[in-house]
Amino acid sequence: MASLFDGIRILDLTSMISGPTTTLILADQGADVIKIETPETGDHTRMVSTRRAGMSASFVNNNRNKRSLTLNLKDERCLAAFKSLVKTADVIVQNFRPSVADRIGVGEAACRKIKDDIIYVSISGFGETGPYAQKPVYDPLVQALSGLTTVQAGSDQNRPRLVRTILPDKLTGFAASQAISAALFHRERTGVGQHIKLSMLDTVIAFLWGSDMGGHTFVGNEFAQENAQSFIDLIYETADGYISVAVQSNKEWANLSRAFDMPELVDDPRFKTAALRGKNIDERLTLTQDVLRTRTTDDWLTRLEAEDVPCAPVLHRREMRVHPQVQANDTIMEYHHPTAGRLRQARPAPRFSETPTEVRMPPPTLGEHTAEILREAGLSDADIEALAADGAINLGNAS
Repeated sequence: MASLFDGIRILDLTSMISGPTTTLILADQGADVIKIETPETGDHTRMVSTRRAGMSASFVNNNRNKRSLTLNLKDERCLAAFKSLVKTADVIVQNFRPSVADRIGVGEAACRKIKDDIIYVSISGFGETGPYAQKPVYDPLVQALSGLTTVQAGSDQNRPRLVRTILPDKLTGFAASQAISAALFHRERTGVGQHIKLSMLDTVIAFLWGSDMGGHTFVGNEFAQENAQSFIDLIYETADGYISVAVQSNKEWANLSRAFDMPELVDDPRFKTAALRGKNIDERLTLTQDVLRTRTTDDWLTRLEAEDVPCAPVLHRREMRVHPQVQANDTIMEYHHPTAGRLRQARPAPRFSETPTEVRMPPPTLGEHTAEILREAGLSDADIEALAADGAINLGNAS
C-alpha cells in the first residue's frame, strides 16, 4: 500500500527539535527523508541525556523513518554530492541561523538553480531580518518574547512562567510540516516550487492569537494590562490526589450541583447564569475546591461521570501510559531498535484510513546510510572510501 508521500524526497539539514519534528511528521507519512548530519557528532540531540546503547531518547523520538547521511559541507566533494542529491529532491529543510545556508552554498538560490521547482524551507528562531535575527535562540527565549510566559502566568501582575515543555519548537514543526504539504499540493497543481519561511516567534504568536489576544484584537481598544479571570485554576485537590473539572453551560452547572448533593446551587443568585458564574468566578471555584476535597478521586470521578459533568483525573506520565482511554486509542506503540532495544513511542496523531502510517525504519545510527545514499547520488565506492579516509563523511555501523 502506497504511503501519502510515497516518492517524495526531503533533504533534511536540520538539527535539534523544530526541524526534525517537521521532517518526522512527513517521514511517518511516507516521505524519503535524508537526514544530513556532521560526520563528527551529528545532530546535537544524539548527545543529550536519557540514553541507552549510545542512542538518546530525544534523538530516537524525533528521527524515526529517516536515513542518516554524514557530510562535511565545507568539503567541496561533499558539497558536490549534496548538489547531486538536490537534483532528485522535492523539499529541502534547514534551520541554520539566517544567512548561514547561503554562506556554505546550500541556500535557496543555489538550490533553485539546480532544481527550479524545489520547495525550500527556512526555519528560524526570531525571523530572517530585524534586531533579533542573528541572535542565538532556544525555546525559553521564544516563550519570553512572544508573550507566552505572561499568558501562562495568568495575569500581568504575576511572575511570568514557562510552559514546561518546548512548545515553540514542537509547534513550529507542526506548522512547517503543514506548510510543506500545502506547497507540495500547490506544486502538483501548478508545477511551481516556492520558498517557505517561518520562525518560531511568528508561529507562537499566531498560535496565541486565537484564544489569548482578545484584549488586543480591536484596534483602539487595547487592554493596558491583562488581569487574571481567577487566581484558581481548574486543577483541584481531592482527598487523595487531583482532578480536573470544567463546567460552562447551565446544564453542566446543574449536573455539578446534583453530583455535589447541593441542588440549591442552581438557584444561587451568584451562579444562575454563565455571566454571573464568570463574574463570581473566585467564589465558584473556591466552593468547588472545598467540596472536592471531601472525597477521593475515584469517588468523585464516579459521581461526576454519572451526572455527565466534564472531568478527568490528573495523571502522572507513568499513569498516562496505561490509562484505559490511551490504551483504547492505541496511542502508544512499541517496536525493536537494533541498537537501542525495545522502544516505546506515541503513534502519529492523524489516522488515515487508506494510507496508514508505519515505522518503516528505526531511528538511524550516525552515518548509517551514508554509503547507500552517496551511491544513489552517483559516487563510486572509491569516491566514498576516499571521503571516509579524509574524515569528510562517517560511514557509521551499517554502510
